[in-house]
Amino acid sequence: MPIIKSARKRVKVNQKANLRNVKTKRTMREALKAFSKVLASGSPADIAEAERKAVSAIDQAAKKAVIHKNKAARQKASLAAQAKAAGAKPVKAAAKTPAKPASSPKKTAKAPAKKPAAKKPASKK
Repeated sequence: MPIIKSARKRVKVNQKANLRNVKTKRTMREALKAFSKVLASGSPADIAEAERKAVSAIDQAAKKAVIHKNKAARQKASLAAQAKAAGAKPVKAAAKTPAKPASSPKKTAKAPAKKPAAKKPASKK
């Protein structure tokens, strides 16, 4: 056990992060195994649903930096290829609607009137 106070804190923080990372990785692996099981014997609808869950788990792991983003992209491409070969329809990502601010009264402020630009006198040569 470290003696310095900051080192003791780092040990605690690292343990918490390790537990979080292990959970994320386990969830991802379980989703991938479930996809493989459904792929072996399942209807196209089941395959599409399992693919959606696996892709979500992979995205979560990549977002939390448990796996590298390129590895996540490679795994997702592999899942999509396997699902397509099995006859499942491609999963479309849900289009995110932009978040609207809370309903606040819009103020239409008029721009202040500009004065016409004064002409500069011609310079002497």
